[in-house]
Amino acid sequence: MRVAASMAGTALSVRLRGGTPGAVDSQRARLGDRDVILARCDPTERRGALTPADGDTLTDAAHHALAAKLPLVMSIASSGADVTAGLAATFGWGRAARAITECSGIVPVMMVAAGPAVSGPALLLGLADQVVMTADAYAFMSGPLMVRQITGVTVETDELGGTGVHAAQTGLASLVSPDPESALDAVADILRFLPSHTDEPPPYRATDDPTDRPTAELRELVPASSHGSYDVRDAILSISDDGDFVELRAAWAGNLVTALASVGGHPVGFVANQPQTIAGTLDIAASQKGARFVGFCDAFNLPLITLIDTSGFYPGKDLEWRGIIRHGAQMAFEYARATVPRIAIVLRKAYGGAYIVMDSRPMGSDLYLAWPSAEVAVMGAKGAAEILHRRATPEQRAEAERAYEETFLNPWRAAERGSVDAVIDPADTRREVVAALELLDSKRERLVGRRHDNGPL
Repeated sequence: MRVAASMAGTALSVRLRGGTPGAVDSQRARLGDRDVILARCDPTERRGALTPADGDTLTDAAHHALAAKLPLVMSIASSGADVTAGLAATFGWGRAARAITECSGIVPVMMVAAGPAVSGPALLLGLADQVVMTADAYAFMSGPLMVRQITGVTVETDELGGTGVHAAQTGLASLVSPDPESALDAVADILRFLPSHTDEPPPYRATDDPTDRPTAELRELVPASSHGSYDVRDAILSISDDGDFVELRAAWAGNLVTALASVGGHPVGFVANQPQTIAGTLDIAASQKGARFVGFCDAFNLPLITLIDTSGFYPGKDLEWRGIIRHGAQMAFEYARATVPRIAIVLRKAYGGAYIVMDSRPMGSDLYLAWPSAEVAVMGAKGAAEILHRRATPEQRAEAERAYEETFLNPWRAAERGSVDAVIDPADTRREVVAALELLDSKRERLVGRRHDNGPL
C-alpha cells in the first residue's frame, strides 16, 4: 500500500470543564495512541446549528488544547449559526475562530468535516492544519439557494461544495474517509508523525527497516528519454521506512506530491514534483499546496525531503492573470523561512525559477544531492538553442542543442559551481538521506525577533 493503514479507533475520556450541553461536546480524548482535545458537533441537535454556548464550547476546547499542549481535533457537522439566537451565535463561532488561530503553529489543529459545514463553520475548516472529509460531507459559504437567487445559476449541493470538489478542486480536504469514525482514524494516522506541540521533536518511530538498505530499484525509475514519465511516489516508497507513507491532498494539484513518512525512524515531510501530471511543472495550485505543506512541516519540526524533477513554471496567460507571480512566491517564501533540516535531491530536471523555489542551495537547503540523471540548468537544450541561436539554420540549431546537452545538462557542472553538494548513486539514496537526517538532527537556527512576517498570501 502507498498509504499507511489507519490506526485503531477513538476512546473518549474526561469531559472538559466549561463544556456546555448543546450541539457541541468537548472532551480530552485518546485518539489512536495520542492524547488530544476533541470537540464534536452533533448534527442531530438542531442540525448542528451553533448557539452562543456552542461557540463557547469550541473556544474552551481550543484554550484547553493550548494550555495542555495537546493536538486540537474538531469534528464539524453544522448548518451554521443558530438563527434563533441572533447575532450572538455568530459571535460564538467568531470567538472560536480566534481561539483556533491562537493554536496555529503551537499545537496541531486537525478537523473532520463529518456533515454539513455552512458559512461560519466552513471558515473554521479553513483554519485547520489538515482537514479530513467524510464521503457525504459538504462545505460552502453560500448554499445552492443563495447562489441561485443572487447569480441565477442552479447548482446542486455536491457540485457546489461536496467532498469531491474540496478534494480535487479547492484543496480543502487533505484526506477523504467513508464515515466520521474512520475520519478520526485518518486524523490519528496523520498525528503519528507529529509532535503534540511545537516545542518538542516529532516522535521517533522504531523500525526494522535497515537504514543502509539499498534502493537499487531507483536506478530504473527515471526513463532514458527526458520526456518519459514515471510515478515519483515510487521514490518516496523506496526511501521511506517499510514503504509506509501518508499522501496529503493527493487529488488536488497532482503535479506536486506532499506526504508524511519516516526515514530511519525520523518523521519527515516529502515534497516531490510529479512527472505524470503536466510534466511536474509548477502552477498556482501546486505552489499553494507546496507552500502550505512546507510551512506545516516547519511549524512542527518535521525535516523536509524535496525530490525535484521540473522544467519550470507552467506557462499561460490565464496563470499570469490569476497571479502566478504571487503564488509562486508563496513557495519560495515558505522554503526560505523554514528552519528545519532540509534535504533536496534532483532526480532529473531542475530548471529555471522552479529550480530555485524547490529548495535550492540559494534558498537555504542544507544538503543538495543529485542523481547522475540530473539536469540542473536555466532551461532545456531546445529552449536555449532557440534563444541563443535564433538566426541559425535548423542543422546548426540541432548541433547547438547537442552541445548544450553535453555541456550543461548534467549534474557535474552544477557540482563544480557548488550548486550540488554531491552526485549519488540512486541505489544509495535511502542511506544518504538517513545519514543526513542524523547529522542534521541537532540543527538549530536563531529566529528573528519580530512580531510576524508578511508573506505573499
